[in-house]
Amino acid sequence: MEASLALSFSSPNAHLVFNILNSAPPSPSNGKPFYSFYRNFCPKLPKALTFSPLSKNSFLLSPPYAVAEDLETTTESCILPKGAFSKLDNGGKFHSPRAARELALLIAYAACLEGSDPVFLLDKRVNAKKVPGYVFDKNSLLEYDHMSFSGEPVQVKSEEEAEELMQKNEKDSKIEAEVLSAPPKLVYNKFVLRLARDLLGAVVNQWNEHVLVIDKIIPQNWKDEPSARILELSILHLAMAEITEIGTKHQIVINEAVDLTKRFCDGSAPRIINGCLRTFIKDYNSRIAAV
Repeated sequence: MEASLALSFSSPNAHLVFNILNSAPPSPSNGKPFYSFYRNFCPKLPKALTFSPLSKNSFLLSPPYAVAEDLETTTESCILPKGAFSKLDNGGKFHSPRAARELALLIAYAACLEGSDPVFLLDKRVNAKKVPGYVFDKNSLLEYDHMSFSGEPVQVKSEEEAEELMQKNEKDSKIEAEVLSAPPKLVYNKFVLRLARDLLGAVVNQWNEHVLVIDKIIPQNWKDEPSARILELSILHLAMAEITEIGTKHQIVINEAVDLTKRFCDGSAPRIINGCLRTFIKDYNSRIAAV
């Protein structure tokens, strides 16, 4: 396998490093590492997630196929006409599987950049102490759009239309920053937090096997520049782990993965993610049938 810049999560187990491309990084020209991914990072284990005594059991890691059944029921119940989807539960927090997958992706991305274990990074953020003086505007949850996708450049006919579009983009970016940087407990309900944690746990459990599969199915230019493809590779890991360990129907997972790619990536990434996952499913089903 050709040497390429590897991106990694560091496990809380000493010296166990998860590399997205499972290969050695090249020596950069300036003599410094591209990122601090290769340090032997052994994070201090944070305290367990803290909830009220009556709710603690609901946040334990769930049996995989129990999660899948609950997840598919919830996902299918959320397929409503555009504009009819209720983003928030009765407590005013995000409650959909889409929100959980989005949260898991952002934590996986951050874990890769920090060189930390994704499950413990989520725990750390959920249990983080409230910053004095911090106020979260809950109205931003109503305005946040999980289905806002990137796309082709927009053609405008006048300067006024361009200015209006720029103002809308700035407003949307501000809302997105407000929501995604907020403490998770203020944004997501317990179902979303539990599912995000299960997804990240599945990624860690399946890492060694899936990193080899991903290396076979992604295009060569992604192998050549993995530091520019952290999000795309994280999406593949999350989707493959959800299919193989949690047991969600692959049709649901592929659709969700493509939507996440449309939302956070650009160019031909959605098409490539779709093709990679369909190749993975074909091989995975063949191996299951042969057992």
